[in-house]
Amino acid sequence: MRDVLDRLLSWWNAGESVAVGTVVATFESAPRPPGAVMLVGPGLEAVGSVSGGCVEGAVYQLGEEVLESGEPVLQRYGVSDESAFAVGLTCGGIIDVFVEKVDRDSFPELAEVAADIAAGRPVAVAMVVAHPDPSMLGRRLIVRPDPTPGPTSGLAPSGAAPSSLPRPERSEGRVGLSGSLGSERADDAVLDDARGLLANGRTETLEYGPDGQRRGEGMRVFVSSYAPVPRLLVFGAIDFAGAVARLGSFLGYRVTVCDARAVFATASRFPSADEVIVDWPHRYLSGESAAGRIDDRTVICVLTHDPKFDVPLLEVALRLPQVAYIGAMGSRRTHDDRLKRLREAGLTDAEVARLASPIGLDLGARTPEETAVSIAAEIIAQRWGGAGQRLSAAAGPIHH
Repeated sequence: MRDVLDRLLSWWNAGESVAVGTVVATFESAPRPPGAVMLVGPGLEAVGSVSGGCVEGAVYQLGEEVLESGEPVLQRYGVSDESAFAVGLTCGGIIDVFVEKVDRDSFPELAEVAADIAAGRPVAVAMVVAHPDPSMLGRRLIVRPDPTPGPTSGLAPSGAAPSSLPRPERSEGRVGLSGSLGSERADDAVLDDARGLLANGRTETLEYGPDGQRRGEGMRVFVSSYAPVPRLLVFGAIDFAGAVARLGSFLGYRVTVCDARAVFATASRFPSADEVIVDWPHRYLSGESAAGRIDDRTVICVLTHDPKFDVPLLEVALRLPQVAYIGAMGSRRTHDDRLKRLREAGLTDAEVARLASPIGLDLGARTPEETAVSIAAEIIAQRWGGAGQRLSAAAGPIHH
């Protein structure tokens, strides 16, 4: 929903009603992931996408009907549906789309959710998308992390102002919740599961009994997690770093460029970066880790290929308990020398094995921009389990 949130909020602030179609489940080769959203605005404007173009027309028509009736609908589109070719989902996938009417009355917490997302505060929205009682459809519970103090609690990007909006507190142990799924039992069951999904940045549909029974069925709850944007840390203020920063920003990362040399590490040289830091790389990374700002979605690219910078940095990086990716630039000879120095520093084979070096996939890249594509391709392949080979030379599912 991030990509359409500003438009949705502007209509909500104006007191308008909007039809919101959300992908709540996908099967096989679905074109868009759960959480993809399409809006049908008060003037029948179409904003966003739920299928990359396949079923937009059908969802748009359903959105018009929901705006008129006010009744939410859970609709499945896919090749198992005899109308699949009529609506255009010919890619072999199946998607479930929940279409609802959103306004100030149906979603009073939207402004506070938007404020959390804008400030980088973790928040999840749990919404009933299927239930034996139609009056339960569309009910929401807004979930935030466990309030137990910790290094990552309430973390916001540097310079972000705290929200001035009130945060309703329901009872002891349920601090920061707002909304309800209809009963305390259902709220408590979903609260635990939603916090687990939020901690891992995952969005899923969960199933319970009608009153939140763990082993029951009948109530489906879509939990959309809005964790802070994942970080891409680029070490080494060189021309390749500029290209990696641009592509990382395009892919949705919060990009930091760090170098100890102030003459090179400037905001003007890296306009795509969210921040440019002048510090010794290993010292900066150690500080960010100690402050709780490194998690299992963090990507680290070491582009210095200078042992006085990258060996101390990699000693820190490879010993971090959880990061998504650690890659280092350099020739084969540089790589062999780097491995020798890391082992002399006491790193184990298991720790060294986490390093992607030389960095990137074999695309035959030459320019900084081509090299950045190579690096991004390796990051994406590692994230989703891709092999990095040509799809035309492979068989089986496209999406892992």
